[in-house]
Amino acid sequence: MPGIDPSLLLSVLQRSLVAGTPLLLGTLGEICTQRAGVMNLGIEGMMAVGAVSGFAVAFQTQNPWLGLLAAMAAGALLALLHAFVSITLRANQVVSGLALTSLGLGLSMLIGKGFIGQPLAARFEPRPVPGLADLPVVGPLLFQRDPLFYLAVGLGVALWGLLFHTRWGIALRSVGENPLAAETLGVDVTRVRYLATTFGGMLAGMGGAYLSLAYSPSWIEGMTAGRGWIVVALTIFSLWNPLRAFLGAFLFGGIDVAQFTLQTYGISPQLLKTLPYLATLGALWFSSSLTARRRVGAPAALGLPYDKGTR
Repeated sequence: MPGIDPSLLLSVLQRSLVAGTPLLLGTLGEICTQRAGVMNLGIEGMMAVGAVSGFAVAFQTQNPWLGLLAAMAAGALLALLHAFVSITLRANQVVSGLALTSLGLGLSMLIGKGFIGQPLAARFEPRPVPGLADLPVVGPLLFQRDPLFYLAVGLGVALWGLLFHTRWGIALRSVGENPLAAETLGVDVTRVRYLATTFGGMLAGMGGAYLSLAYSPSWIEGMTAGRGWIVVALTIFSLWNPLRAFLGAFLFGGIDVAQFTLQTYGISPQLLKTLPYLATLGALWFSSSLTARRRVGAPAALGLPYDKGTR
């Protein structure tokens, strides 16, 4: 086997961070949602709508930040729909999430028909951090990235602090563990679940916007390519901890990039391409077992509807 070129390794690591950023954003949003006890399997649809909304607005206004806001709003609106169906109407959360995926993918194809093949001049470009970008190895790897990468990292750290070191985080986690006890202590369970689900939708929309405004500044149908399902798996792999989500997201991003790089070493790219999806199926199967969910510390009330004032 030929030796590994250090410059090639650095390039793979850089591209892994880029490929992992939309996964990280979606995973952070799903962690927040599931910590509140709401299972949202509509990530794929929300990312698709976020991608097309962000591209459409950025294309029309030539401002990627306005595109980002549009993507966040689109993701939040779909998440609100899921919240209404699953929290207010207390419908099956899995069915609602699957329907949301179908709705989001259909809407994205409808909205994006006129934008297929259109080039996007207004995109998120890399912005080196002064004083840090010139550091050896670390500088090119971490501090010569686009603004959305920095924003994703900041959101991950902030969400970790919010969940585990603030009263609001305790309230959110208590809603996902024991909503009746939380309600007894004065926590508005419905309000917390709505906020967490909406926030999760916003981040999923951001993840979609990253695809169309930074990763590959264009719109093509199906550009999410199953990333929403990988996000669901990463939420479980991270054990619902935002800091662990960094490792999982960038590892899966590396697997995505490696399928092109490792061909020179005789490894089948088709095999590598299936690994994230096989892992996703494994994680979903694992999480379907109540015993397994308790073992890894899943929120006890995850996916369970709650009637106010009832046991």
